[in-house]
Amino acid sequence: MLHPTSPPVLLTADARGNITEFSDLEVVGMSNGRFYKPELEDFITLPDSSELFALPGRLPVGWDPTTNEPVLLDQDPHAKGQPVQAVAAFMAPAHTSIFNSGYQTQPEAPKLPLFAYTAVGWHRGQFWVTAFRSDFDKRQDRDQYDQLTVEKQTRKKLKDYKDNRLIQHLGKCCLTYGCPAARNYFLGRWEAPLPTSPDCNARCIGCISLQPPGSCSATQDRITFVPTPGEISEIATAHLLQAENPIVSFGQGCEGEPLLQSDVLKKAIRIIRGNTGRGTINLNSNCSLPKSIAQLAVAGLDSIRVSLNSVQEKYYDLYHRPKGYTFSDVKRSIKVMKDNGRFVSLNYFILPGVTDSEQELEALYRFIESHSPDFIQLRNLNIDPEWYLNILKFPEESSSLGIRRWLGLIKQDYPALRFGYFNPQVNKHSQNVFTTKAETNTDRLG
Repeated sequence: MLHPTSPPVLLTADARGNITEFSDLEVVGMSNGRFYKPELEDFITLPDSSELFALPGRLPVGWDPTTNEPVLLDQDPHAKGQPVQAVAAFMAPAHTSIFNSGYQTQPEAPKLPLFAYTAVGWHRGQFWVTAFRSDFDKRQDRDQYDQLTVEKQTRKKLKDYKDNRLIQHLGKCCLTYGCPAARNYFLGRWEAPLPTSPDCNARCIGCISLQPPGSCSATQDRITFVPTPGEISEIATAHLLQAENPIVSFGQGCEGEPLLQSDVLKKAIRIIRGNTGRGTINLNSNCSLPKSIAQLAVAGLDSIRVSLNSVQEKYYDLYHRPKGYTFSDVKRSIKVMKDNGRFVSLNYFILPGVTDSEQELEALYRFIESHSPDFIQLRNLNIDPEWYLNILKFPEESSSLGIRRWLGLIKQDYPALRFGYFNPQVNKHSQNVFTTKAETNTDRLG
């Protein structure tokens, strides 16, 4: 992986959001509210289809190479006396952040929307981010699709399946929100989404489909109906029979908790498996209902992906805010899947300074030892970092290892554990069984 030959310089934005570089200062990374000078190995070129954000109400912080310390900019360095804003990158899928963008929040600053905010700079005509590629599968890469083809095939399927409400819902996800999973479904390949539940038994602070009034905006609308087993199986059966390396997944960003519709899921899975044994049936879930998980495993569920911001119960509860279940239920669900010989992934939300803290790593080691997950998905937590730290009351003095070192230690101590970003193909009875490159490149960080 290509790294810069010297430190990238700071980016700033003016009041209108125009972004320019400021060569007097270098990029600063932020982790648990503290500022760090990233190493050259922490940087990669900005992934294609990533976005740059100006951060309202947040002053940029850069690294002064002369004094070797962070410096605050309180006005636009290119127009003295004019306001200035910090800049961050929201990276394309399959990339994991090493540092958040460095800034100082001003009084009355608005809460940031539900995105991840990675440190970004400029060097030799390119943008560079503090990150690494965590999965070399290209299933959501920008160069893997043509938008005109996506729109054409989506509109055709919407016309052909007017009576299937779930297909109509996915059409909105694809054409309005640009959902990569919905896009791949309409292109007839890889992983297809199966949202089912308008309700949830958690109140996650960073829920991207439902936010209370006065909070930050949700990034997409939640499904408003429960599809029938027939509607679900119509999508899933055709996809598993026809797609390359097929996976179908319950539990999407446009819904609540799919386990609340476990009877519908169970009936759908039985229909699907009555039609084909090909491909992987996966569930993305908070795994709050162990009995329902057991029934789905018997019906033919191949894998689960367990959403976790932390494996420390106190931090899990503060973020997920469970209703009617406990962290012990989540752990029991994992045990149920493992006892049934099924595959377990952790959807582990990454935030620099929290995930790589020494206390979280110790807790993760205990969790791995006691529950034997097969795979960890390194997903950036989409949330205002300072809001999250305040919600968790995370100790300012907490010592962090650095994301690269943190990941290296886990790989060293648990060599059988696999890492990536996407749900892997795990059904050994599938045709064209898929193995992610992340599985065969576990020694690489970027």
